[in-house]
Amino acid sequence: MVLGDSLAAGYGVALADSFPQQLERALAAEEVACEVINAGVSGDTSAGGVSRLDWVLSDQPTHLLVELGGNDALRALPVEQLEANLAAIIEGGRDAGASVMLAGMLAPPNLGARYTEAFADVYKRLAERYGVPLYPFFLAGAIDDPALMLEDGIHPNAAGVTVIVERMLPAIRAWLRQPTA
Repeated sequence: MVLGDSLAAGYGVALADSFPQQLERALAAEEVACEVINAGVSGDTSAGGVSRLDWVLSDQPTHLLVELGGNDALRALPVEQLEANLAAIIEGGRDAGASVMLAGMLAPPNLGARYTEAFADVYKRLAERYGVPLYPFFLAGAIDDPALMLEDGIHPNAAGVTVIVERMLPAIRAWLRQPTA
């Protein structure tokens, strides 16, 4: 299950080109039998993820990839709020028996060095505290190449999603192979 925002939902691309769909195809190509459920909602913040968590977990996913925080950053929401929300999602996922992985996000530099550093540190701190895998920056490999992004400069196009999946695949494959508690 991918619990996320527009980056997971597939904003601006065909559903077949969304991150969850491309990830499922990439895993199948490597003979990893895995259904990837898209629980992305455009515009969602980490608080929205918390509010949807019970509904998302009712599908009883074995693994929960959390891709949230981009909209928190775009709204310059307090990093303490982001941390509390992501912690609640990790704990809720674990309580439901799911293995959890964080996909980190970075805040835009116009918010200042102090905010951007504090924002990035949330993901590192939570990964360490809960012992969950962290992919440091979901948009790595795409965000700096305009040919891989939509005109808004925020969302990847289909080719950008492909790059993201290719870059994340080794970490996700390793996570899926870890024994679950």
